[in-house]
Amino acid sequence: MLLIEEIGYRDPVGVCALWADDPRLAFLDSAAAGDPRARFSYIGVSPFQVLDVVDGEVRLDREAIVGDPFTILDGLLRRYRNPAEAPVPFAGGAMGFLGYELGRYVERLPQRHPGDGAPEMALGFYDLVIAFDVVERRAWVLSSGLPESDPARRRDRAGARLAACLVRLAAAAPGDAGVLPVVSWQADLDRQAYHERIGRILEHIRAGDIFQANFTMRFQAARPESLDAFAAYRSLRRLSAGPFAAYLRCGAALTLASASPERFLSLGRDRRIEARPIKGTRPRSAIARDDDAARVELFGSEKDRAENLMIVDLIRNDIGRVAVTGSVAVPSLLALESFASVHHLVSVVTAQLRPELGAVDLLRASFPGGSVTGAPKIRAMEIIDECEVSRRGAYCGAILWLGFDGAMDSSIVIRTLALTPDRVIAQAGGGIVADSDPAGEYDEMRVKLAPLLQVLGGQVEGEG
Repeated sequence: MLLIEEIGYRDPVGVCALWADDPRLAFLDSAAAGDPRARFSYIGVSPFQVLDVVDGEVRLDREAIVGDPFTILDGLLRRYRNPAEAPVPFAGGAMGFLGYELGRYVERLPQRHPGDGAPEMALGFYDLVIAFDVVERRAWVLSSGLPESDPARRRDRAGARLAACLVRLAAAAPGDAGVLPVVSWQADLDRQAYHERIGRILEHIRAGDIFQANFTMRFQAARPESLDAFAAYRSLRRLSAGPFAAYLRCGAALTLASASPERFLSLGRDRRIEARPIKGTRPRSAIARDDDAARVELFGSEKDRAENLMIVDLIRNDIGRVAVTGSVAVPSLLALESFASVHHLVSVVTAQLRPELGAVDLLRASFPGGSVTGAPKIRAMEIIDECEVSRRGAYCGAILWLGFDGAMDSSIVIRTLALTPDRVIAQAGGGIVADSDPAGEYDEMRVKLAPLLQVLGGQVEGEG
C-alpha cells in the first residue's frame, strides 16, 4: 500500500529547510543541473526505525544487538517489503550511509585506527518521503503507513503522516543562515609527509604487491558554535553542485554534507546494475581556452587512463560475483565528463543481478567501492590502513537509498564535509599507480579538496 499526493513543485532545498531540525533528516539532492543522472531528489523525515554501527557495536533503535549489519539490514528490508507502483524510483525505504570501515564485515581487514564515537553506519527507515522530479518540475508526498502490518491501521498511519506533512509544507521556508564562520584548517600530514607516504605505496607497486591504491588525507578544523550545518551544505552546493549531493543528519554525533559526483552502484526494479567509477581529474578553468586544454590533457593522459582501466576491471570482477553469467558489460569506457570544479574520466559497468539475490548482496560483493580502494582490493586496503593517518569514517563509503521494492541507488562518499559536535572534517586523495608523481598527486588532492575548504574560508595551517 502507498498513498501518493502530488504537490506543487518547490525548490527541494527550501523544502528541506522546513525539516532542518529533524535529527534524522535525509536529503538526497540531484544538485547538478543538466547532468543526466541529476533528476530525482528525495527528503526523508522522522524514520520509524534506525540502524547504526558505532565503534563496532550494531544498534537498532539505539539498543545494542548481535549480528552482522549487512545481514540485519537485509532482514529489515525483507520485513518491510512494499513493491508498490510509484511515479519515482524511490518511494520509501532506508536512507543514510555505510562508512568505509564496514568493509571489515565483508573481508578480513586490519583495523589500526581507533573509533571516535561517530557512527560508522547510519540508516533510517522512512515510511514517508517527499520526492521531486527536478527535470519535469513535479513533486509528490509518498506515505506507506509502515511499520504497521494491519491494513486498517496502516492506512490510518499513512493518511495521518501524509496530512501532517502537508501542513508543514504549507509553512514558509526559512531563509539561508547568512555568512558562515571562517575556520583554520589543520592538515593531518604536511606536503613532505604526504609525498613520503606515496613513495611507500610506490615501493609496494614496484614490489608487485598491488597495481594501484587510493591514498587520502584529512583536513580538520574546530567547529565554531555558530556554524549552521545546513547553511554549510547550501554553500557547498553552490560551490560544487554534484549529481549525487546529499545532506544527512545522523543523530547528534554526525552530519554529512556531500557534493559527490560519483555513482557507486544502482539497482533498478528490473534488476539492472550500474556502476560509474571515476578515475582521472583535472581542474576547471574560467578561461575557455584553458578549460579545453585541461580536457584534452586529461583525455590523453596514459597515467589517468590506466588508473581508470584498473578500477573498471576490479568492479567488473566484484559485480560478476552476483551477476547473471555473461551479463557484465562496459558500455562506456573512459568518457570525459565535466563537473562544477573538475573534469573527470568516467566509465560505466552494467550487469543483471541474479534472480535469487538482492540489493544487500550486491553491496556485500562490491563494498567498499573499487575507485576508493585499489587493485587488488584487499591488499590495497591493507596498505591504505598502514599508510593513512586515521580512520576514514563515512568518507569513501556510500550514501544510499534502498527501496522497500528492492531497488537501490548509491554514491561514493567523496567531496564531503563531516561535521561532528566539535570538528569539521574534509578529506580527499587519489589513485596511486606506477607512474604517479607524488607532487602531482598532492596537487590533484588539493584540487578536489578546494571547494570543501572554501565553504569555511579555506585557510590551511601546517600544510608545509
